[in-house]
Amino acid sequence: MQTWSGGRFFPMDPNPDDINPDDIAHALGMLCRYNGHVDQFYSVAEHCLHLSYMVSPENALWALLHDATEAYVGDMIRPLKQHMPDYVAAENRVMWAICDKYGLDRKMPAQVREYDTRILLNERERFITRAPGGDWGNDDLEPLPGLGFFAYGPADAARTWLRRLEHLTGVNRQDVYGEDDLAFTTAHHLKGNR
Repeated sequence: MQTWSGGRFFPMDPNPDDINPDDIAHALGMLCRYNGHVDQFYSVAEHCLHLSYMVSPENALWALLHDATEAYVGDMIRPLKQHMPDYVAAENRVMWAICDKYGLDRKMPAQVREYDTRILLNERERFITRAPGGDWGNDDLEPLPGLGFFAYGPADAARTWLRRLEHLTGVNRQDVYGEDDLAFTTAHHLKGNR
């Protein structure tokens, strides 16, 4: 496939050297959560950003990158994904390449997995106009405390995601979006400056 930056990526044979954070930021900024079934645009990039602030500092990079595969293989809703083992295998290969590029253990930390499930409750309350009745299979969990949403547009979501990646990795990249800084507007993101 051709990526946003003009590079080439082979989802069935991913190479860590082909993983480009600019492509990930751009694609995740453009992807809407819940397959677009929300009352306003809410990107995968913003979802990952929030998760990276909610987990412990040692898990923040994993949380920020936990959906980065979607930049290369797209998003698939959870109820469908469990019936698509070939998709899951391809997604896993891409995730392992991302982990290798960033020096992460290939196994998702339990805290990231738990918080990724708990944040569904926050997102459902904020972005799904009429939450369906019945159990989503996670109603016994507690939502994440103190979480506010921005509903960034795609460019702001991508830029903010990329800034967070730079902060967590210590690698500064040129600003591909034109602005040099995007102020975080809540104490949530400033608090702790993880």
